[in-house]
Amino acid sequence: MNKKQKKMLVRILAAAALLIGFNFLPFTGYLRFLFYLIPYLIIGYDILIKAFKGIKNRQPFDESLLMAIATIGAVAIALYGDGDYTEAIAVMLFYQIGEWFQSYAVGKSRRNISDLMDIRPDYANIERDGKLEQVDPDEVEIGSVIVVQPGEKVPIDGIVTEGCSTLNTSALTGESLPRDAAEGDEIISGCINMTGVLKIKTTKEFGESTVSKILDLVENASSRKSKSEEFITKFARIYTPAVVYSAIALAFLPPLVRMLALGISADWGTWIYRALTFLVISCPCALVISIPLSFFAGIGGASNAGVLVKGSNYLETLSRTKCVVFDKTGTLTRGVFEVNEVHHNEMDREQLLEYAALAESASSHPISRSLQRAYGKEIDRSRVKDIREISGNGVTATVDGIEVAAGNSKLMDRLGVKWIDCHQAGTIIHMAVDGRYAGHIVISDIEKPHAKEAIRALHAAGVEKTVMLTGDSRKVAEHVAADLGIDEVHAELLPADKVSKVEELLAEKPAKGKLAFVGDGINDAPVLSRADIGIAMGAMGSDAAIEAADIVLMDDDPLKIAKAIRISRKCLRIVYENIWFAIGIKLICLVLGAVGIANMWLAIFADVGVMIIAVLNAIRALFVKRL
Repeated sequence: MNKKQKKMLVRILAAAALLIGFNFLPFTGYLRFLFYLIPYLIIGYDILIKAFKGIKNRQPFDESLLMAIATIGAVAIALYGDGDYTEAIAVMLFYQIGEWFQSYAVGKSRRNISDLMDIRPDYANIERDGKLEQVDPDEVEIGSVIVVQPGEKVPIDGIVTEGCSTLNTSALTGESLPRDAAEGDEIISGCINMTGVLKIKTTKEFGESTVSKILDLVENASSRKSKSEEFITKFARIYTPAVVYSAIALAFLPPLVRMLALGISADWGTWIYRALTFLVISCPCALVISIPLSFFAGIGGASNAGVLVKGSNYLETLSRTKCVVFDKTGTLTRGVFEVNEVHHNEMDREQLLEYAALAESASSHPISRSLQRAYGKEIDRSRVKDIREISGNGVTATVDGIEVAAGNSKLMDRLGVKWIDCHQAGTIIHMAVDGRYAGHIVISDIEKPHAKEAIRALHAAGVEKTVMLTGDSRKVAEHVAADLGIDEVHAELLPADKVSKVEELLAEKPAKGKLAFVGDGINDAPVLSRADIGIAMGAMGSDAAIEAADIVLMDDDPLKIAKAIRISRKCLRIVYENIWFAIGIKLICLVLGAVGIANMWLAIFADVGVMIIAVLNAIRALFVKRL
C-alpha cells in the first residue's frame, strides 16, 4: 500500500470505530447530531470538497455530487426525524471502502506494469584507465564499449565484443528460460547479465535502445482509449444528470400529486428518503472505475507475458482478429541466412563469393550479411564504386573496375543476362560479372522454433485465415508456407505490393472481423500502419516497424500472437460482464428504490457492492500465464 492508501485505511477504521461507539451514546437531539458529524466528516470531507469544486467549475454531475446530496439529505432526515444517523454515515463509509479497494486494485495492476519499469538501467560502466566508471546511460555514444558485470542490467543495445554469459530476459519476454550470449552476438537492453563479464559495443543511443522504447510504449498505453471506455465516458455524462433530475422529480412530484390532486398527506420525508436512496443506487462508480481498470489490467497482464500493447483500443481491435498476415523473413523465420551452395559457377567459388560480398557491402540486409560472412574476410570498400540498389531486384556495382550484378532473376532479365534456374529451395542470388552469367548462390533461412505451432495456435484461437507476404522467390515462399500450414501465400512482392495485397485482404475480410499484420523490417512499416492491427517483432525488429506497430512482441516469438489474442478476448469478456452486471443490478435496484422496497442498505450494495464485485472481476485480466 502507498501512503495515500494507508491514510484512507486509517480514516475508514477511525470512522467505523466512532460510528459503532456513538451508537451506545445516551445523547439525543443536536448533541447527538454533533457527535455523529465527527465520523461523517472524517470519512467524507474529501467527497464534499470534490462535489463543491465540481459545482464551482460548472461540472457538478459526478459520483461525488451524488454521494454528497444523498448523505447530507439522509443526515438532515435523521436530524429532523428519528435521529438515526447510521445509514447516512454508513453510505459514505462503504463508498470510501469501495474507493479504497479500487485504488488498491489499480495499484496492484500498476505494480504489475511497474515491474517492467525495473528494466530501466541506472548507469552504464565505461572502462577508463583500467578502472570502471559509472556514467549516465544518456551520456554513452554509439560505438562506445561498455562493461556489464554479473547481476547488472544491460543498459544499451549493442554487440558483444568480448566475453560470454547467460542472460535473464524474463523482464522483456515474460519467459524464465535463460539465453546465452557470446562474442559477436547482438544483445538488447533490459536483460540481466547472470554469469560472465561482457564487453558490449553500443549500436544505439540510450534514447533509441530497446529498453527506452519499451518504457515509452508502456507509459503512453493508457492514453489511447477503447470504444468501450469512450462509451462509458459518454454514458456517464448523460446518465448522471439524468438520475439527478429523476431523483428531484421522485422527491417532489409524488408528494405534490398526493397533496394537490388527491388531497392527502404529502409525506415529504418518505419520498425524499426514496429519492436519496435512488441517488445512492444510481452512482455509476462500478462502470466508470471497472471498465478502464479491466483494460489497464489486460495491458498489464499482456506486458507481463512479453506482449506490449500500445493502448486499450488496440486490445479491443485485436480481440476481433479473423485474418493474420505475416511477413516471412525475421517473422516466421529467424532471418539468419547462410550460404549453402554455389551452382553453375564459371569461376572459382571463393572468387564469386568475393564479388557478391563486395557488391552487397553497402547493405545491412540479412542476405547481404550472409554473403559477407561466407566471404570471411574484411570488406575493403575502396574496391567498390557505383553501388546501385534496385528495389526488389538486387544490386549492381563496380568491383575492381569490373561490372558486377547480384540479385534475383528479375535483375538478370533487366540486364539482359540469360540465367539458369535452381531447383533447390532457398533464396537464389544470381551473379553476373562483366555482363556474363557467373552462376548462382543458394542461401537458405531457418524457420523459428515455434512458427509451426504458432500457426496451429492461431487457428485454434479462432483466426479464420493466415497469409504470408514475402519478397522472396515463389518456390521458397510456397515451401515455407506448406511446411508451416499457412493458408495463403504471395511471393516476389515489392514493399508497395505488400500494401496493395493487404488492401485486397482488408476488402475481403468479414465486416466485423479485423486483419492483423505481423512484421519486423523497415519495409514493413507502411503495411503495419495500414492493417487494422500492426504487430512488430520487438527484440530484433527495426525501429520503424516498432514505431508503426500497435503491438510489440518482445521476444520475437510468433507463438505470442495467439496468446495476445486470447488475452484481449478475455479482457473484453470481462469488460462486457462488468457492463451488463453493473447496469442490470442498478436498474433492478432503481425500480425497487423508486417504489419504496429498497432502503439505504440495499442502495449501498447496489453502489459499493457492485463496484467491488466489478473491480474483483476486472483484476482477473491480470492473470494470463495459464492461457
